Amino acid sequence: MTEFLNVEGGALAYEVTGSGPLMVLAHGIGQSRDAYRFMVPELAAAGYRVAAVDLRGSGESTATWPSYTRTDIAGDLIALIRHLGGPAVLVGHSISGGAATIAAAKAPALVSAVVELAPFTRKVEYSLSALGLSRYRKGATAISGVAMLGSHKQWRKYLEIATPEPRPADWAASLERIDAMLHEPGRMKALQKQMNSAADAGAQLGNVHCPVLVVMGTFDPDWGDPKAEGEAIVAALPEGVGRLEMLPGAGHYPHVQFPSAVVGLVRSFLETARA
Repeated sequence: MTEFLNVEGGALAYEVTGSGPLMVLAHGIGQSRDAYRFMVPELAAAGYRVAAVDLRGSGESTATWPSYTRTDIAGDLIALIRHLGGPAVLVGHSISGGAATIAAAKAPALVSAVVELAPFTRKVEYSLSALGLSRYRKGATAISGVAMLGSHKQWRKYLEIATPEPRPADWAASLERIDAMLHEPGRMKALQKQMNSAADAGAQLGNVHCPVLVVMGTFDPDWGDPKAEGEAIVAALPEGVGRLEMLPGAGHYPHVQFPSAVVGLVRSFLETARA
């Protein structure tokens, strides 16, 4: 059942499943909490109270907000964790990976661990040398069409590049759901503003002291070398805090392609963190 939390600027939509320790799942741009549709039941069955939230501008949350930075999203996540009675394990994908970093740095008592899935945490630096890689070149071209023109066609093309086979059985239907959402007033504009927002998370990496798991896909088109990006994030964290896991064959949406594998990595990470 969808619930709403009023925060400064609008209302956040979220849904809670299961009981036990709190885990909050935050999706990436141009998506909704539906992106975690496969992980939620597995995590709930594993004994977690799972709260999947729609970011500001996305899903059922208010479409138009004053700002859409990672710091803004972090504030929303902190408010939700506080509302639900934290602390929480905070899982963030893409832009929300950066937001999770900021939330952990700013509210350490509320965030017990962080999982960053294909995170845009550090400032994006486009690589001319990586343009020789087909998936990187095609992904960058599609993203440019979205960032500059708000092209629905290019966003769909990006999702297809960023989610190589294997894809879930409901893949075609999920694309239709995303497209329908982004045709709602204000949604595409929110996506563009999130995409073009300042990279304000990297500076907080050194201030995170809870355990952090970074998961990168080997076929992620957003980086010429996804492993190097993951290693750079871990290196910027305090010593011993971060851990990187590479998921072979995964693109930018490992939780959609390989949900059970991601759940397995998360559970193993949390068990090790508690030991």
